Amino acid sequence: MITIFIRGLPRISTEESVSALFSKYGAVRSIKLVKDIFSGECKGFATIEMEGHEGRAAITALDGKEFDGSVIGVGLNNPKKGRGGRRR
Repeated sequence: MITIFIRGLPRISTEESVSALFSKYGAVRSIKLVKDIFSGECKGFATIEMEGHEGRAAITALDGKEFDGSVIGVGLNNPKKGRGGRRR
């Protein structure tokens, strides 16, 4: 299982539309679309979990492609190092 980060999504994006785009390459296990708390519109990014080979195929096919009028960036989600842990 890998986590994919998507950036550059248009404000009109929904979990259903993004899931439909990625489901062409395999089963979407989970999706988290970040929405504005007041308007409920997409803030432009999301994360998706897919099986490894299916996720890599989706990344290769969709990175830099147009989706609903916006060019999206798709890649592996690499959490920032140094977050959390022990305080000094």
